[in-house]
Amino acid sequence: MSDVSAELLAASLDLLPDPTIAVDGTGTLLDANATAARLLGGERDDLRGADAQSAVRLFDEAGLDWWDCHRPLDADPRLLPRIAELDLLIQVPGGRTRPVLLTGARHVDAGGKLALLVLSLRRGERRRRLDAARSELVSTVSHELRSPLTSVKGFTKTLLVKWDRFTDEQRKAMIATVHEDADRVTRLLGELLDVSRIDAGRLQLRRQMVDVEGVVAWVLERAGAAGPERTRTTHQERGEERLASDVPSLPRCYADPDKLAQVLTNLVENGLKYGAGAVTVTVREREEDLLVAVTDEGHGVAAAHLPHIFTKFFRPPGERRTGTGLGLYISKGIVEAHGGRIWADSTAAGARFSFTLPRGGLELAGVVAKDRA
Repeated sequence: MSDVSAELLAASLDLLPDPTIAVDGTGTLLDANATAARLLGGERDDLRGADAQSAVRLFDEAGLDWWDCHRPLDADPRLLPRIAELDLLIQVPGGRTRPVLLTGARHVDAGGKLALLVLSLRRGERRRRLDAARSELVSTVSHELRSPLTSVKGFTKTLLVKWDRFTDEQRKAMIATVHEDADRVTRLLGELLDVSRIDAGRLQLRRQMVDVEGVVAWVLERAGAAGPERTRTTHQERGEERLASDVPSLPRCYADPDKLAQVLTNLVENGLKYGAGAVTVTVREREEDLLVAVTDEGHGVAAAHLPHIFTKFFRPPGERRTGTGLGLYISKGIVEAHGGRIWADSTAAGARFSFTLPRGGLELAGVVAKDRA
């Protein structure tokens, strides 16, 4: 290859974002772009002229050598000009392997023989993560739907077949169970829609002036009604009561009240589910934002899990499977859509989930209040 051709090939490869190599008809590696050189752990100059099969070790899932099995240099380039996308493993320094998505194109010379084989080695981790996420989504939805739908089917069939055998109270109890299971399905569908909108950047907020203290009280009232030990108290813990709030008088905030309540509900319910003692909601007005914290008295969150706790479907290893694993991911999306941030940390006595609402929202609420006065 002439110097001009080599420079042209190098410049062309450098324009490509994915790791890409060029191989001639004899199997000699003509060049690799900088991204490919980093992936292979070698210097670009050292790769030029090397045997492609030795320098770029590619295997399928069964561990079979791709060069030997597919013989890409032997195929007629006029009949098979392209190599369709394949999931492969590439050996990197240290003997480790990494997933790649291989695609290729064959180029012929004037005599119709293979002159150039160009292979793109796109990193496959993202594809695998997406595939794993899809599998997890199917598994989660199936698991969460199976229980309520089985219950609905069982109770409705029983009522249809044996209506006269039950008292009014028994029928009412079964219908109430069907109603609750239908609500579970509705909530699941709502969560899936929220995730879809967050992922697409299309989460809509209906902002208005919000009484934060009122939202906290409403969330705690609903959480307290969910069980005999979930009674709301204000500013202090009393006896066996597990819910508390510390919310001073605050200016109204400009936010979506339903979404704000959704975030608080997720955090409070998590505290009740995983914590062992009191769950306390505190709200503080700071110079730049409004700080909301939900603290529980439990075993806390392991430091290794903190970076992952707001990702989709995350559950700490060994934890019993409950819920969809989407609540914290949705909460993060809602808070960030408001321009705030959310995080978690472990305290001496449990876990604390905190989020902020920007100070700009409070100032805008004040402007709206003046305009409406």
